[in-house]
Amino acid sequence: MLPTILCFVGPPGVGKTSIGRSIAESLGREFVKVSLGGVHDEAEIRGHRRTYVGAMPGKIMQGMAQAGTKNPVFMLDEVDKLGSDFRGDPSAALLEALDPEQNFEFTDHYLGEPFDLSDVMFITTANVLHTIPGPLRDRLEIVEYTGYTYEEKFNIAQQYLIDQVREGAGLKKTQFSLTDGALREVIEHYTREAGVRALKREIAKVARKVARQIAEKETKNVKVEKRTVSDYLGPIKVIDTLMELEDQIGLVNGLAWTSTGGEVMHIEAALATGQEGYTITGQLGEVMKESVKAAYTYVRSHAEELGITPQAFKHNHVHIHAPEGAVPKDGPSAGIALTTVITSVFAEKKIKHTVAMTGEVTLRGRVLPIGGLKEKLIAAHRAGVKQAFIPKQNEKDLVDVPEKVKKDITIIPVEHVSEVLDQALIWKK
Repeated sequence: MLPTILCFVGPPGVGKTSIGRSIAESLGREFVKVSLGGVHDEAEIRGHRRTYVGAMPGKIMQGMAQAGTKNPVFMLDEVDKLGSDFRGDPSAALLEALDPEQNFEFTDHYLGEPFDLSDVMFITTANVLHTIPGPLRDRLEIVEYTGYTYEEKFNIAQQYLIDQVREGAGLKKTQFSLTDGALREVIEHYTREAGVRALKREIAKVARKVARQIAEKETKNVKVEKRTVSDYLGPIKVIDTLMELEDQIGLVNGLAWTSTGGEVMHIEAALATGQEGYTITGQLGEVMKESVKAAYTYVRSHAEELGITPQAFKHNHVHIHAPEGAVPKDGPSAGIALTTVITSVFAEKKIKHTVAMTGEVTLRGRVLPIGGLKEKLIAAHRAGVKQAFIPKQNEKDLVDVPEKVKKDITIIPVEHVSEVLDQALIWKK
């Protein structure tokens, strides 16, 4: 066995713990899970010294005792949520347990004797990486899990979730079923998540109401169709952002990544006569505000070649707004979208409404790579986008994008923002 400590990183509900169980099952080993969420006492990991009242071994040795074997698959859940205070730093105590060079003589304070952990297969899980301390992260082999696409959620629900929910509600297969249209309706309009937990809850809600109808002898069996989903779940909760219906000046489709997947983000800009400069609204984070500065400076420094008079900047104030102001937005990947929308209002040129874009931009106009390309392009496809501009350096990530998305959207890799401006703006009068 290779001395590898795996770390599964991804949003909630994508099946990180389930994969750990499956690994144990396929290896024929015992499976032990210890949750580290909220642990902020070093003694929880290493154990208390026996001189203390209520002393006990740490979670590692308790888990080994529970497994009853020397080589279990040991899952340390939520390793990114460890705390630290005056009682010590639990993440520092984990260093010895997870280091293949040291863990053959792991010493628990309660036992006071070295114990060999080198045969244990450790798997850790986390939602985010940046809260895991550097020395601990260095010992982990990171495996990233992205959120599921609509098609993946549909197949998971069809093959597993509906059967689990049916059994939980005490229903037979003949008594309760959902049509494909109804299932897609629940996925698209009643859940917004990366995993499938909320989807299972919504299907369970329908199943419980069907069980009640059958128990009250209102009906003998129910086949839920798309048009009847709202009878069980109420009005739709999630409305997809669709592209605009016509080309407009000062409105661009940006592509954003969120923990629940990708989204199309409209960015607006409008000119008002007054003092030169710009205003930004829409609850933008620091990184995105800096992207606005870089985009504004690029447009000013290349005004002449973009057909903008220098006077336009002196006498006009530009307001940039990202709608859905209650939702925080951050990251550098809106750079080319911001450059395009600022150019559009100053040059008075319309932006094609069928186009979406993502990419960080530098002051020289170079387009830098971004993350979450798969989710962003799936969101663009859902919104009906026909063309998507992506950074040239992200071409390698297209292997992960579903074939249907690549077939329906013309994906244009670009190295410089001028390529985007040439094709996304309508320059002819």
